[in-house]
Amino acid sequence: MTTLAANKMRPYEGAPVRIEENALPVIASDIIYEGAAVGVVAASGHGRPLVGGDLFAGFANAKADNSAGAAAAINVDLKTAGYVQIPVTGAVITDRGQAVYAQDDDAFSFNPAGGCFIGFVHRFVSAGVAIVHFDISALVDPWASYTVRELLSGTKTFDAEDTGKLFCVDADGDNDALTLPVIATGLDGIAILAIGSFGTTAVTISPAAADMILGPDITGADDKDLILTKATQRRGDFVILGLGDADGYTANRLRGTWARQA
Repeated sequence: MTTLAANKMRPYEGAPVRIEENALPVIASDIIYEGAAVGVVAASGHGRPLVGGDLFAGFANAKADNSAGAAAAINVDLKTAGYVQIPVTGAVITDRGQAVYAQDDDAFSFNPAGGCFIGFVHRFVSAGVAIVHFDISALVDPWASYTVRELLSGTKTFDAEDTGKLFCVDADGDNDALTLPVIATGLDGIAILAIGSFGTTAVTISPAAADMILGPDITGADDKDLILTKATQRRGDFVILGLGDADGYTANRLRGTWARQA
C-alpha cells in the first residue's frame, strides 16, 4: 500500500454535524497529511499514517509535518467521530450498515483480514464511494474477538491450527470447497465470512465422510456440505463452527441462507 503524499480534503456531513476532535503525538521522521486515516503505533502510542493492523485514531484535520522531528515533537489534530465520505473498494447500494476497514491511510474496504476497523457504512454515494460513520469511542469492530484473520479466494483444507480464526471469503466459490478435517482433530471456533457483494459469493463447507454439520433447521447427515445460497447471499453473511460431538460440527451462529447439500 502507498500512503498519501499530499493533503486530501474529506467531505464530512451530518444533521446536525457531529464531529469530535482530539490530538495525538506524531512518530519521528514522518508526515501525516490532511485527510489521512491515522493509526496508533502499538509499541509507543504515537500517531502515524495508518498501517493495516493499527488501532484507528481518527482522520487528520490538517497536515502534521514531523519529517525532521523526534517522536512527539508535534501533534496531529484529529477528527475522532463523525460522518466522512471515503472511497470504499466494491461499495454498492446494498452495503448500508457494513463494517469498513482501512488497509492504509487512504485505502478502505470491507475486508477485515489485514485491515483496521474504521466504522460502518451510513449511506451509499456512488460505486466505490460511501459515507462512513466513525466514532473511536463508541463503535466496535464486529469481528474484534478474532485477532487472526485470513483472506480466502479459493479452495482450503482446514486443520486444528485454524481454531479461532476468521476466514474472509471473496471469491465466487461455486467450485471452491472449504474442507473440514475429521472431528477428532479438534478444530473449533472457526468463523467463515462472505465479504463479496450481494449475490456474488457461494460458500461450500465440506465435512469428512463420516462427519456431519448440524445447525438451526439443518437436518444432520454424514458427508453433506453446508452451503451458503449464492442467489440471496449478502455481504456479511457468516457461519461460526464449533466442535459438536462424535457426529460432527455444529453451526453455533450463522447469518444468511444456509442449507444442507441435497
